[in-house]
Amino acid sequence: MNFPFFPMPNEPSPEDPIAGILAPLFALRGENDLGIGDTRTLIDFIDWASGIGFRLIQLLPINETGNDHSPYNAISSVALDPTTIATTPADLPDLCEAAFQEIVAGVSLDAIRSGPVLYEQVKPLKNRLLRAAFATFEANSESSDNERARQFRAWQKEHAGWLGGYALFRWLKERHDESEQWDRWDPAVQTLEKARAWLAALEHDEREAALKSIRFYEYVQWVAFTQWREVKAHAERKGVFLMGDVPIGVSYYGADVFSHPELFHLDWSGGAPPERVFKSDPFTQKWGQNWGVPMYRWEVHQENDYAWWRQRVARVKEFFHLFRVDHVLGFYRMYGFPWRPEENETYLPLSEEEARERTGGRLPHFIPRDDHSHENREANQREGERHLRALLKEVGPFALIGEDLGLVPDYVRPSLTALGIAGFKIPQWEREGDGRLIPGDHYQRLSVTTYATHDHPPLALFWEQMSDAAAAGDGHQRWELEQFAAFAGLAVHGPTPYTKEIERALLRALFLSHSWIAVVMITDLFGSRKRFNVPGSFSRTNWSERLERSIHRWQEDPAVVTLMAEVRTLLEESGRV
Repeated sequence: MNFPFFPMPNEPSPEDPIAGILAPLFALRGENDLGIGDTRTLIDFIDWASGIGFRLIQLLPINETGNDHSPYNAISSVALDPTTIATTPADLPDLCEAAFQEIVAGVSLDAIRSGPVLYEQVKPLKNRLLRAAFATFEANSESSDNERARQFRAWQKEHAGWLGGYALFRWLKERHDESEQWDRWDPAVQTLEKARAWLAALEHDEREAALKSIRFYEYVQWVAFTQWREVKAHAERKGVFLMGDVPIGVSYYGADVFSHPELFHLDWSGGAPPERVFKSDPFTQKWGQNWGVPMYRWEVHQENDYAWWRQRVARVKEFFHLFRVDHVLGFYRMYGFPWRPEENETYLPLSEEEARERTGGRLPHFIPRDDHSHENREANQREGERHLRALLKEVGPFALIGEDLGLVPDYVRPSLTALGIAGFKIPQWEREGDGRLIPGDHYQRLSVTTYATHDHPPLALFWEQMSDAAAAGDGHQRWELEQFAAFAGLAVHGPTPYTKEIERALLRALFLSHSWIAVVMITDLFGSRKRFNVPGSFSRTNWSERLERSIHRWQEDPAVVTLMAEVRTLLEESGRV
């Protein structure tokens, strides 16, 4: 499908309503990928989406993940995940065809290209290909001091603020059997200062070998940054904005904490307060969600003019036009636990008094303060706005999108609006005083509307769950189902199967909302029931599910072509093309 496009504005603006697709990069399937979506796959996806009329692609975080593969527990706030790199000779200048063929010959490509992401095979494969490319680069570029070598050195200098600490951390992780738990490493290298001193004390040959290994990780990041910049340029040529994701937290076991422990309260773990609706998770019901991310020492960040945060978002800006700030509520106040997630089972059966005895009198609570008094609410709002203004100063107006879901204090959304930060509208959660759903044409313009994020069940599954509950006699779920249908202009009475007609009506209502940005999750676009993540679970399917077919196959399937033509009509009707 090829349609004409208007030139893309230089900066996204709420005056220009657009529609987008949320798609985890790992889930996209290229025709000949290496078991995971990468920058080459993303370029193909941009071409496909722009051909339909979508003008925005939303991705999950692309920072380097640890051993749990969660994009929301990245081991660096800046470094990109090597699996996102397209590692074919056509995409990687330093990788020759012979080396590529020799390395992939030892892997069952059919096995890794079918089904979910097999991280235990994909990560080592990409690592071997990148090492082969680095060896060629070292031999051909560094020795001759050619243009490519000069470009690498210039990039190293530009990124010196974070690169050295990250690369040293990454090499030490490799030396410790790929464990990121720096507090279990050799005591001589458990802090950045100690590690640098230890490295400097090595014998000359050993130190040179170590520096070369460290330089490999810098090279990988240079390649990744280069490819992602090319992706952004390609998106701009196609009239498509890219929306990245900046999680509120970073991994306790990551390069940021290893390099700058002074920026974090390491004896507190960030999370969310108790939620009674989590019937299957007694810990969340009783204590809340303990994410394990270290809490920020905001006073130190303020003293440093938010240098760490400004560096973080400045680097994200190199690849994205907009940034979803995950759990933006954490800038105002964050729920903290005085224990690590590994101890959750220990604390689950304890009373508050018993928990106090183990923690020296501390219990989970909001930090820096709760919202129980007018004075506290004013202080939280004032300080939250100060933090967010530092980010806005770095990225410009309307670039931040605040994920303001959950238990939202009444001052947060007006505060975000005043700052020019769009919040989220999940139609099934936006309600009038009488409990009825707010019509989409009543949404404020400075907002992003979507039925589902990566944490939510897809539309088809969500509808079926309500319908099944209604069929079992749940009157409340029947009312919820009828309300949700009414939002889409449908008259539904009682349990109703999810059909293509219902799907089109829901998409139409989403696109016709007054929100600046309307985003549909890729699974909802196809009517799929796949889930990319189930919050609170540690299933191996989290962050690994992939779409059934490649982008190329979509273009060849008459049914998909017909479906996307219908979606194009909906986009034109809503004025978002």
